[in-house]
Amino acid sequence: MAEAASGNGNGPGTGPVRVDSWIWSVRLTKTRSQAGTACRAGHVHVNGERVKASHQVKAGDEVRVRLEGRERIVKVVQLLRKQRVGAPVAAEAYIDKSPPPPARADALAAGVRDRGLGRPTKRDRREMERLRGLAESRRSAG
Repeated sequence: MAEAASGNGNGPGTGPVRVDSWIWSVRLTKTRSQAGTACRAGHVHVNGERVKASHQVKAGDEVRVRLEGRERIVKVVQLLRKQRVGAPVAAEAYIDKSPPPPARADALAAGVRDRGLGRPTKRDRREMERLRGLAESRRSAG
């Protein structure tokens, strides 16, 4: 009872929280283990420094997380302890400063071949390089 009254329970608190737990609780990663793995791989930075999963974050810190080819930059507003909250509550716990994600059409327009067509011919390869913008760099390098 005293623990819940002092703010050390499962609700929002004022003391520092582990970065992997916070990333998971505000729904930047799908699982807590994915958040820990991102920390171990060096994909999590707090205030410009690479951190371990046990690093303590506090309100006002800037957290950068690189996942699935996209970097998320958020400023910690509220600390959440040991619980995953709903999306509307999670959105209030940080300020998102991330650049917008790339358009899906741009990612697909890079020359994707259909399955089962086999190895590309020389002509196909040149067309794919032209679409990707690599043809000019090959001419100048060679």
